[in-house]
Amino acid sequence: MRPLLIFGASRGVGLELARLERATGRPVAAMLRPQSDAGHLQQIGVEILRGDALSRPDIEQALAQLSGPFDTVSTLSGRGEDGRLADDEGNINVIETVAASGSAGRFVLITSMGCGDMAPYRSERAIAAFGAVVDAKTLAEDRLRKTGLDWTILRPGGLLSEPATGNGLLTQNPQVHGFIHRADVALLASRVLRDPATSRHAFAAVDRNRMSCDTPVEPFSLA
Repeated sequence: MRPLLIFGASRGVGLELARLERATGRPVAAMLRPQSDAGHLQQIGVEILRGDALSRPDIEQALAQLSGPFDTVSTLSGRGEDGRLADDEGNINVIETVAASGSAGRFVLITSMGCGDMAPYRSERAIAAFGAVVDAKTLAEDRLRKTGLDWTILRPGGLLSEPATGNGLLTQNPQVHGFIHRADVALLASRVLRDPATSRHAFAAVDRNRMSCDTPVEPFSLA
């Protein structure tokens, strides 16, 4: 089992995914900014690599500490102290550095509902609230598509922090809207990492009981 490197593992989907993967015995590493609390990750045996995704040399230094092929998941989001967005710049730094490493396995990028071909179906309210961030995440998606990486993109709906329900599904219907628990996104990401049929596809991720769509939603059948 290849080691897994997670960017954005200090909380949310990244932390939930680290817990899932460590429970299987998989080696997991996480790159955290120097000021980020690593306590929860260290308790479950995650290797901590310090650095800032807005600095490409920091990412290169982190990757140099890994030996052999590795899989990558990025859930990066948010702004640096100087206002730069991790949603585009940080993710693009990770994508390009991993692609250049020569040791990349699977790469899963977790962005947001409304990215890419979902953009025409965003509401005016969603554009006003999250438009700039979603557009930044789309730039990262576009860069990932141009690499030779074995990639998959997951676009979660509105994120909830309650326990997993097991009702998460993936679909390529760009018109779907809805919500999903962070723990369920982590479950889906874990399965995607192990399913070659998801390679080079982008999916919306939503709770089957908390979604709406004007057209039929066909769930993608995960292995």
